[in-house]
Amino acid sequence: MKNRILAGLLALIFGAFGVHRFYLKDIGGGIFFVFLTLITQRFFPVGAILGILDAIRIFNMSNQEFDEKYNKAFVPGSTRGNTSTNEYRNTRRANRKKKQESSFRVFPKKNPFKKSALEKFKNYDFKGAIEDYKKALDISPEDPELHFEIAKAYSLTENKELSFRQLDTAVQYGLKNPERIGTDEDLAYIRIQPEYQEFKDHGFRLSLKTLGPEKKDILQDDLLLSQINKLKELRNKGVLSEDEFEIERKKITLNR
Repeated sequence: MKNRILAGLLALIFGAFGVHRFYLKDIGGGIFFVFLTLITQRFFPVGAILGILDAIRIFNMSNQEFDEKYNKAFVPGSTRGNTSTNEYRNTRRANRKKKQESSFRVFPKKNPFKKSALEKFKNYDFKGAIEDYKKALDISPEDPELHFEIAKAYSLTENKELSFRQLDTAVQYGLKNPERIGTDEDLAYIRIQPEYQEFKDHGFRLSLKTLGPEKKDILQDDLLLSQINKLKELRNKGVLSEDEFEIERKKITLNR
C-alpha cells in the first residue's frame, strides 16, 4: 500500500528522475521523467521542476483521494478498481432491468382482442366490439387508444356516461391529439350532449359536476382488479418488494 507522504518526499527530492512515479507504479511516467532529465539537464532542470509540482500536488491531496487513485485494491467499496467497477456496473444493470420490469405501463406488441374489436366495430357490431375492447384493456389497461376506441363504441350505442368516462381516461393516460374528440364522426352523439361543452372547456376531462355522482362502472372495477392482479404477479416473482407493491397499488386505486 502506497504512502502519500513518502510519495511526496520522493517527488520533492528525486523527482527529476521520476522515482516517485516508479514508486506509484506509473512506469511510463517514470521513464518520461528520466528521459526528460537526460535531454534537458544541460539547459534547464525541467524534470526537477515537474517533480516539485508533483510533490505539491501529492501533499495537497487528501488521504482518501490518494488512496482512491493509487491504492485502489486496498479501498473497500471503491468503484474505480477493475473488480469493484464491474460490480458497480452489474448493480446498475440489475437496477435498470428491475425498473423496466416493474414499469406498469407496458403495452404488449400483440393484443389479439384489439384486432377483433376493430373488426367487429367496422361491421357495426358495437356491443361485440365493446366486449373485445374490455378484454384488450385487461391486457393493456393504460393504453389511451384503447380507451378512445371503446369510448367511440359507447357513443354509437348512446351510452354517454361510459363514453365520457373512457374519453376522460384516454386523455389521462396521454391520448395523442385529444382534439380528435371534437371532430371524430363516431363521437357525434357525445358532442350534442349538454355536458360536452363543459367537458371540452375542462380539457376533455371530467369535472365533479359534469355528470353528477359517479355510478358503479363494472368495466373500471374489472380493470382495477386486473391491474392489482398483475402487480401481485410481479410481487410473487420478486420483481416488486412488498413496499413497492403497496405504493403501486395505491397509485392505481387513487387514479381510478
